Amino acid sequence: MGKPSYDNRTGGPIHPRIPADDNLERLVCDYCGFINYINPKIIVGAVCTWDEKFLLCKRSINPRKGYWTIPTGYMEERETTIEGAMREAMEEAYAVVEIDSLLGVYSIPRISQVQLIYRARLVNPNVSPGPESEEVGLFPWSEIPWESIAFPSVRWALGHFREVEGKTNFAPKSEGAMNL
Repeated sequence: MGKPSYDNRTGGPIHPRIPADDNLERLVCDYCGFINYINPKIIVGAVCTWDEKFLLCKRSINPRKGYWTIPTGYMEERETTIEGAMREAMEEAYAVVEIDSLLGVYSIPRISQVQLIYRARLVNPNVSPGPESEEVGLFPWSEIPWESIAFPSVRWALGHFREVEGKTNFAPKSEGAMNL
């Protein structure tokens, strides 16, 4: 989706410029001066486990169709980050999960994303592909298909999970300003 070219409130054209008392270029309505802020997208998801196995979903959509990921996706309006992570597990793998704790926060400026990834337990091992997954599976650590992982942030999340596995008190991992 591209940037808007008009103010949907007044119908006036909007153009990039630096508003008064600001230092960044914004989209501003020529008629009324309304500032249309374009902000990063929030991605939510979870590293979900069952009996020391990790839930992975093989993507059936682009980007990275055919590659493995953890259940993640865009946060929806009027939901909490935890609700979003639980919804994504259900949408991608028909997985019912209990969220344990925040695992990591990853900032990816190149694509204007902030990712919040949780640590979660599957309520049961009954998983199956949702509409955005070709296949889902529960993998022991030694059998994770590392060569077919979709995104660096999936590697970060899985790696951090291993670092804090079994711990109840840990700081969420922060990966920032990655030029991906």
